[in-house]
Amino acid sequence: MKTCNDTEFAYIRERAGLSVKEVAHLLGKSEKTIYRWEKGESKPDQQIIHELKAIYNIRTGNLNREPLFTFIDLFAGIGGLRRAFETIGGKCVFTSEWDAACRKTYQANYSCDHPVNGDIRDVVHEEMPSFDVLLAGFPCQPFSIAGVSKKNSLGRPHGFHDDTQGTLFFDVAQMIEYHRPKAFLLENVKNLISHDKGRTFKIIRRTLEEELGYFVDYQVIDAKPWVPQHRERIFIVGFKKDVGFSFDNFVKPESGPRLGAILHPEDGTERPEPPFTLWNKGEVADKYTLSDRLWQYLQNYAEKHRAKGNGFGYGLFGPEDVARTLSARYYKDGSEILIRQEGKNPRRLTPRECARLMGFDKQGQTPFIIPVSDTQAYKQFGNSVAVPVVEAVANHMLPGLLRILREDVKQSTGAEQLSFLELVKYG
Repeated sequence: MKTCNDTEFAYIRERAGLSVKEVAHLLGKSEKTIYRWEKGESKPDQQIIHELKAIYNIRTGNLNREPLFTFIDLFAGIGGLRRAFETIGGKCVFTSEWDAACRKTYQANYSCDHPVNGDIRDVVHEEMPSFDVLLAGFPCQPFSIAGVSKKNSLGRPHGFHDDTQGTLFFDVAQMIEYHRPKAFLLENVKNLISHDKGRTFKIIRRTLEEELGYFVDYQVIDAKPWVPQHRERIFIVGFKKDVGFSFDNFVKPESGPRLGAILHPEDGTERPEPPFTLWNKGEVADKYTLSDRLWQYLQNYAEKHRAKGNGFGYGLFGPEDVARTLSARYYKDGSEILIRQEGKNPRRLTPRECARLMGFDKQGQTPFIIPVSDTQAYKQFGNSVAVPVVEAVANHMLPGLLRILREDVKQSTGAEQLSFLELVKYG
């Protein structure tokens, strides 16, 4: 009998860095079946080997691999959602972002074989490419709620075409209605749930589930287990078929990193990066240290509110701490995340540290390109998603996405079993 390491299946699984439990989950098989394949007691179909090799290519970043699925990136910002979904084998085929500075950063960091479109409201659905997954970090806007029965009596249209008209969510919903993607991921601030006394979220759910017919689940997730920052965001996932997706079994790391993991060490161990750090041991440039006047103002402001019993004020942190939420207003005074400095006033994070804090920079990878001013960079990172959180959500969606891809292709081709390679061929 072969040992585990002697079988082709075990060899590929180990090279991909996947556990038996993870492989069973991804392939839709029992762990008992996986162990039999590992030991050589039974042999998987060649299609299964192809699938495992495809997963290996995704996990190891094989740039020559074919995409597993396609997606579009709406309200793209600087590409946080895109960055995450590329790690599970997706290819972006359409991008929309209205802000010119964001488009500059986006195009500097991603290889686009398509133009970056501007305002989503100017997009012509018929001219868009086909795609499997829709990604959107749409802005939150107030919706109208009017009685359906009253509209019926007046002969007026109702449903999302009326209730959400004039909002950017309406444009997302229209795109889902027209293209019928296999799945979508929508991201927003956690207050979306309570916005307008819950009415806004009620309309969003009704639109996605009842009007558009998708199977939807959602969860508010704090980024703290992945990055040294409290950052709560809501993630709404939908599939056009019931693939059993749920956030109930979404796994989070037990503990997360601290700020020391993203701060410049300033001891010469990091290559200097002007204008963020100087040639002298990579020390942070003086411009990020608060002036005496600003530091005094922030202290006075905090004391005034403390005396009134309010919690407003600056946040002062060290290497062992977890920061507050990085916001788009960080460029103003940096008050929500100030870094202690011995013998002088605290300082802001540099844009490079913000890139790390949001998960755009990872050890061993090419640093994220920051081609804009500090002010624009702070706005962009403050408005973005924490990339490792979206990666975790994307991986949680992957088994359901694979299932629906297989089912759709099987229906269109009549094939009984399809591998990843065949999915690519027919997709």
